[in-house]
Amino acid sequence: MANHQTKSTTKHHLLASTDQQQKSLDEVNSSVSVPKNAGFWRTLMAYTGPGALIAVGYMDPGNWITSISGGATYRYTLLTVILMSSLIAMLLQAMSARLGIVTGKDLAQLTRERTGKVSGILLWIITEAAIVATDIAEIIGSGIALELLFGFPLIVGILITAADVLLLLVLMHLGFRKIEAIVATLVAVILFVFLYEVILSQPQMGAVLKGYLPSSHVVTNHGMLYLSLGIVGATVMPHDLYLGSSISQTRNFDREDRRSVAQAIRFTTIDSNLQLTVAFVVNSLLLILGAALFYGTNSDLGRFVDLYYALGNNQIVGAIASPILSMLFALALLASGQSSTITGTLAGQIIMEGFIKLKMPLWAQRLLTRLISVTPVLAFAIYYHGNEAKIENLLTLSQVFLSIALPFAMVPLVRFTSNRQLMGEFANRSWVTYVAWIVTVILIVLNVYLILNTLGITG
Repeated sequence: MANHQTKSTTKHHLLASTDQQQKSLDEVNSSVSVPKNAGFWRTLMAYTGPGALIAVGYMDPGNWITSISGGATYRYTLLTVILMSSLIAMLLQAMSARLGIVTGKDLAQLTRERTGKVSGILLWIITEAAIVATDIAEIIGSGIALELLFGFPLIVGILITAADVLLLLVLMHLGFRKIEAIVATLVAVILFVFLYEVILSQPQMGAVLKGYLPSSHVVTNHGMLYLSLGIVGATVMPHDLYLGSSISQTRNFDREDRRSVAQAIRFTTIDSNLQLTVAFVVNSLLLILGAALFYGTNSDLGRFVDLYYALGNNQIVGAIASPILSMLFALALLASGQSSTITGTLAGQIIMEGFIKLKMPLWAQRLLTRLISVTPVLAFAIYYHGNEAKIENLLTLSQVFLSIALPFAMVPLVRFTSNRQLMGEFANRSWVTYVAWIVTVILIVLNVYLILNTLGITG
């Protein structure tokens, strides 16, 4: 009898969630067919795709300099931090997908529903700032990549990157699977470029494997601790939690059937974990590349342009230096920036629809989202025209915004997915809830520390 009531409660939540308001990303919600009574691999293929869109947020240009600098400064020691960050990402994204699948609503919609009007607007402003901050690294990265590859002025590169919203509009009409395929292809480009460059660099595999083991130096060495916090802070992105809770609903499964819902949760989580494993490998390759090529060279690697020219300088990286390595780096940077801006635009739409219930045509909504994101970068680029070092300093400021916004996404996510009245039998297990709260508190503390350090308040 109790089991029947639990199933009824879950069914009630699923039905209520789809009837009360517009669906998240309505034009692609439940648009991808899922086979019934199919085998494991066929079912997994049907659910594979959203994880790639999530993964790009964990290996966007904002992570690159931090990871490569970590390797160049401390060799392989900080690989353990990348591993820890990836495990945290898997936990949070699994919870995000579960929330969307069970409730039929995304994190933005649920947060707005359960807050007052004033606090809802405040949360929207903070979250919108996080989208802008996320786009800063991606737009700058893509703009610089276009400059390095084709010689475009940086301002022109930024405008070209901003126009990717037009591509997204076309792709959405062709089907969500097309977006997933393009992003997955760009992810593959990033992976193979850095795998090739790392193979050429011939890292010491024994030292690499040892780097994944926890080290007390990460905590006791102030410089190492600060860089570790930078890696963690740059890896866990708040916009990905909103995005994951929405695109997990793109599969067309029977939302009234408990087994169908459980299957959706299972395969979406598998897809997410597989793709985040790819992100983990890419971030590891970035750090390994920094360690193998730049450790002990005293090279200035604080900018994308510095990294580009260093890879072609045989006085820095030795005999493997070549223009091809530099061009491949720029190609991967372009792939990372473009894939990230596509998913950033989707996340911006989710947040606008969820928090302020914006009623306007989708093309206008996406254009508005892109204008909000690109305007500060473009203004900065025009003001500091010719001074790319100043423009890239925006990356530091963007990480501060992301650090501020992260708790406002994590805390509601943990609360909602642990709420049995909302989630029914699919609520987090007790141990998952405890681990999630511990991770949330730790990340909040670390990000506060990062903010204070960035502002020069702590030593």
